[in-house]
Amino acid sequence: MMLLFLLLPAFIMFGVSFVKNSKAKNLLAFSSFLILVPIIKLFILPKPYYILGNYLIADKLATYVLLVSSIVGIGVTLALLTLNKHVKVSPNSYRRFYRFFAVFWIGLIFSILANNMGIYWIGLELATLSTVYMIKTNWTKAATKEAWNYMIVGAIAISLVLFGIILMYASAKPILGEDAMNFNLLLLKAKDIPSPFLFEIGFAITTIGMFIKMGFFPMNLWLANIERASYYPVAALFSGILESAVIIGFFRFSKIAKVINYDHLFIFVFIYTILTIFIVSFLIFRAKDFMRLFSLSGVEHMALIALFWVAGAPFAALLHFGAHAFLKPALFLSTGVLESKGKYKIAGMLRGYKGIKGTLFWFLVSLFLLAIISLPPSPMFFSELYGFGAMIATAKESHHILAMIGAILLLLILLSIIFYRFVVIYQAMKYEGVEEEKEVYTSELFALIIFALATATLLLPASEQFLKGIV
Repeated sequence: MMLLFLLLPAFIMFGVSFVKNSKAKNLLAFSSFLILVPIIKLFILPKPYYILGNYLIADKLATYVLLVSSIVGIGVTLALLTLNKHVKVSPNSYRRFYRFFAVFWIGLIFSILANNMGIYWIGLELATLSTVYMIKTNWTKAATKEAWNYMIVGAIAISLVLFGIILMYASAKPILGEDAMNFNLLLLKAKDIPSPFLFEIGFAITTIGMFIKMGFFPMNLWLANIERASYYPVAALFSGILESAVIIGFFRFSKIAKVINYDHLFIFVFIYTILTIFIVSFLIFRAKDFMRLFSLSGVEHMALIALFWVAGAPFAALLHFGAHAFLKPALFLSTGVLESKGKYKIAGMLRGYKGIKGTLFWFLVSLFLLAIISLPPSPMFFSELYGFGAMIATAKESHHILAMIGAILLLLILLSIIFYRFVVIYQAMKYEGVEEEKEVYTSELFALIIFALATATLLLPASEQFLKGIV
């Protein structure tokens, strides 16, 4: 019954998307609010809550990720109401977006709640395929080209994930039989797996596939190019929701790998994430437009989340994840307003906003820009404090304290490059360029307020207590 309750809003959205009526657009936006209702009920229920036997289970981690994703979905659909005020969008494109957003949401629910590696992969594949068509709602040559690029790179990434899952399944099958697909049983019997090396190889291949989907090394630019060619709400969904489905898989797989051999897990993820941040920091420094800037910044944040998770700081990882999931879609949606007078411009983009709406808009955008580079009291400031502290604690236990301090110093230098670039861009937006009058609409402003309040909620003591109790 709960599964039907979770999927019902998506079914309603899918059905209404075929209605060719001007008022259907408002009904489609309202249907996104219905997504939140079953998730709040699920949030209140005792955990773990078995939705479909041992196949779909709602634990604290899954409900947190679902709650964050549903808030992002509501914000995105609110901003979508006035998208046609900034760019050319046909009514058919609106309906097409919601149609595939409904399919996307169904895939997301299955991948986040999955307690089975096979179901997780199916959900991720469904979400991946539906995003291809959401990219193509923007009927331009660039969007069509990037949709094909996404299809190709996404197919490579999802194939790596599947191949890795097959190897992990094969490593545990002698002791678990057909239940070797079960995440909980794999974690319980991890020490008894007869072929730990085979599991680690499978985990490495799966992780590389998931990292590629999030724009990690060696494919750092493909995601930025796709988000540049897409409509702003599609880019917001990529950063705020699709990456949620990917990272929760990494969380579950890495918990098993940690039991098998923590040193191998930490070294692999540590080297991979630092290499990714090293490359991305210089790409950010050279970014010439908002979409690529925010997209590459998102890659940096996802790398830090993965690093903090394996460093023994799950609270830092989950806090950073929540802040990223709210701040990055807010910035992507803000870009739709910022670029209303032309793309590839940065100077003067925060000037020309008049009245209460305009003042509130530039204030919120300034807040998001400064929060994303971890200025206090941003949740990212505290998550990085906890995360780097956990990395030092891990190094002390393994007698590699000097190497870890050196790595942290390197990370701080790279993050300083990103910090400097964002500050320069903010100054150019606020104090340079020609002032042009721009208009902000109520629905998109309301979406930004939702993201600001959601980000502030992460700083509450109750949120800290909840996040610390997840793992």
